[in-house]
Amino acid sequence: MSFLGLIGGASLLVQMVMLTLVVASVASWVLIYQRWSYFKALAESDESFENRFWSGDDLGKIYAEITSDQANVPVGMEAIFVAGFNEFARLRADATRIDDITNGVSRAMRIAKNREEDRLETQLPFLASVASTSPYIGLFGTVWGIMNSFRGLSDSSQATLAAVAPGISEALIATAMGLFAAIPAVMAYNRYAAKMERHINRHDTFAEEFSSLLHRQLLTSRKQAEKS
Repeated sequence: MSFLGLIGGASLLVQMVMLTLVVASVASWVLIYQRWSYFKALAESDESFENRFWSGDDLGKIYAEITSDQANVPVGMEAIFVAGFNEFARLRADATRIDDITNGVSRAMRIAKNREEDRLETQLPFLASVASTSPYIGLFGTVWGIMNSFRGLSDSSQATLAAVAPGISEALIATAMGLFAAIPAVMAYNRYAAKMERHINRHDTFAEEFSSLLHRQLLTSRKQAEKS
């Protein structure tokens, strides 16, 4: 009646259910750690870039510093800024209307935001799948194990609790393993989904502020050119 003994004595199907749940649990924990590392690095990157962006440094200088570092792959706000400023520099040399420039910059940043949103959503559907399906997989193993236990009881001459206890115990282990896999996954999914939403809102706000800043710069430069 030991834990390992019950697992070893379970039927092949119940053992396969248990193995599936163990693999799902291990995979979800690996993804939970990866997502934690990614969101932590993204938050630090956004915070560092936002402080530098609003420090008053020249935007061209910030853009040059980011793009000159080949080892650094822009993420989050940096990626949105690089996409927007690159489009701004290109259109400023070709387009004459301010609205054409700002609309082009907004489109470029929107594309960059969509890419960042895809990165934020990466692996979250797997956690949602583990959270939603693991209890049912464990329940399937439980039902199958109890069914086998009572089937064996029908062939026994004495119907005692001791005869069905091992089979029911091994079946309930499948339910416990299903919950063990599902609970961390659903908690992590809810937490990371909330973090993702905060980052998306933060990126949207930054894109709007950056677009407004570029629009004001264009108006100022255009008025100065008219005066001169």
